[in-house]
Amino acid sequence: MRSRLRRFAVVGLLATAIDFLVLVEGFRRYGSDRLWAANVLALALASGFAYVANRLFTFGGDPNARWVRQPALFFAAATFAGALDTVVLLSVYSVTGRIVLAKTLAIAAAAALRWLVYRWILFGVVRRELSSRVDRPPPGGRYRLSVVVPAFNEVDRIASTVEQLRAILEPAVGKNELQILVVDDGSTDDTAGVADRAGADVLRQSENRGKGAAVRAGMVAAEGRTVVFTDADLAYPPRHVLDFLGEVENGWDVVVGSRRHEDTVTLVQAHWFREVGGRFVNWLTHIVLLGSFRDTQCGIKGFRGDIGRAIFERCRVDGFAFDVEIFLIAEQDRLSLLEIPVSVENREGSTVRPVHDTVMLFVDFVRVRRAVGWGWYRPNPAQQKVLERRVIDLDPGPRESPSSTVQSS
Repeated sequence: MRSRLRRFAVVGLLATAIDFLVLVEGFRRYGSDRLWAANVLALALASGFAYVANRLFTFGGDPNARWVRQPALFFAAATFAGALDTVVLLSVYSVTGRIVLAKTLAIAAAAALRWLVYRWILFGVVRRELSSRVDRPPPGGRYRLSVVVPAFNEVDRIASTVEQLRAILEPAVGKNELQILVVDDGSTDDTAGVADRAGADVLRQSENRGKGAAVRAGMVAAEGRTVVFTDADLAYPPRHVLDFLGEVENGWDVVVGSRRHEDTVTLVQAHWFREVGGRFVNWLTHIVLLGSFRDTQCGIKGFRGDIGRAIFERCRVDGFAFDVEIFLIAEQDRLSLLEIPVSVENREGSTVRPVHDTVMLFVDFVRVRRAVGWGWYRPNPAQQKVLERRVIDLDPGPRESPSSTVQSS
C-alpha cells in the first residue's frame, strides 16, 4: 500500500505549483493592477484541485477521512487562508516589488493558517465523536472484570500487589467474577512464580520486550467483559479499578485515567524532571493524534472486553508509546472515550529512564505516524464486525456520565 502521507504531500505540492504558476502567469499578462484578481483565481484553482485530488486519490474509499468528507468546512478554511494569502502577497509586493518573494511568503503564511484551522476543526469533530456513548448489552467473557498487570523483575512486591487487588476488588465484583492476570515480561527473577503462588493467572513472555508488549499480550489474553490494566507498583490505588469498571459498564468503550484532570490528587509528587518530561510527551502526541488529550501516558486504562481486544490486536509498539496507539485507534474507529481523574502515588524503584525513554517515545511516535500513513491500524474483518455493531447502534449525541460507583454483586 502506498503511503497516504506521500500521496497527501504530492497533492499538496501540485496544488502549490498550480497556485504559484497561475499567479505568475496572471501577473505577467496583466501586471500589478490585477494582482489580487490573479491571486484569487490561482487560489480557487489550487483549492479545487486539492479537494478533488485528496478525496479521490489520497483518501479515496476511506470512511475515516473526516475533513475531506466535509466540503463546507474545507472550503471555509481555504477561504480564510486565501484571504491571508492575498493580504500578505499585496503587502510584501508593495514593499519589495518582487512577485516571487511575495507569493512564497504568502503561501507559507496561508499554509500555517490552514494547518491550524484544520486541526481546530478536526479537534472539535474528534472530541464530539469520542464523547458519544452507546448503551448495549455487555460483551461475552468468562469474568466480569480482568485486571492486567505487566511486571518485570517485580519479585519483591508482586505478591502484595495481587493481594491488595483481590482485597479491594473481590467484595465488589465477586471472587468468581475476577481475573488478575500478571504478564511476566521476561523477568530474570521469580516474578512469575511468586505471582502464581499469590493466586494470579500468569502469562509468561520468553524475553523482555517492554511494557507495551506485555500489556498487549495481557489485553488479548484477558477473559473479562471489562478489562483494566494498571502498573505493578500500584501507583494508582486499586479502588480506582472499580471506577473504570463502572464507567465501562455504563457504556463507554475506553476509559482512561488522567493525572492532569482538575480533580486528580497527587499523593506523592514525582520529581520535577519527570513532571516536565511528562508534559513534553503530551505535547509530542500532536505528531500523531488529532484530539488534545491531557494525559496519554497514565498507567491505568479500562476497556470493554471486545473493544480492548480489537484495539490491542492492532498495536505494534513494544515500548511506552503504546498508549498513543490506543488513542489513535480510538480516534480512527470513532470509539467512545472518557477521561477520569486518578489519585497518584509516585513510587520509588521505577524502571523509567526519563531522557532515554523520552527519546525512544519520539522515535516511536514517528514510527506510529508512518504506520498510520501505510494503513497498518485498519481493522481486519473480525475486528470490523465489532466496530460495525457499535457504529450501527451509535447515539450521536454526547451525554453526561452517570455515577461510576460500583455496587457489590
